[in-house]
Amino acid sequence: MTKIFVNQNLEKAMRVLKRKLIREGVFKELKARRFYEKPSEKRKRKAKESYKKRKKDTQRNRRMYG
Repeated sequence: MTKIFVNQNLEKAMRVLKRKLIREGVFKELKARRFYEKPSEKRKRKAKESYKKRKKDTQRNRRMYG
C-alpha cells in the first residue's frame, strides 16, 4: 500500500496508482470480464499470450548472451 503525504502532488499519486494497477493486471482483467469469454476462446487467448511471452523472453536472452 502506498501512503500519500499532504504535500505530494495528487496527479503524481494517481499516476503511481495507475502504474501499479496496470502491473497487477487489474485493467486487463476488467476488460476481459466486460463480456463472457467462451472456454475455447480463453484457451486460444492464453496460448497466444504464452507464445508472445516465450518469444519476448527468447529475444531478450539473445540480446543479453549474443
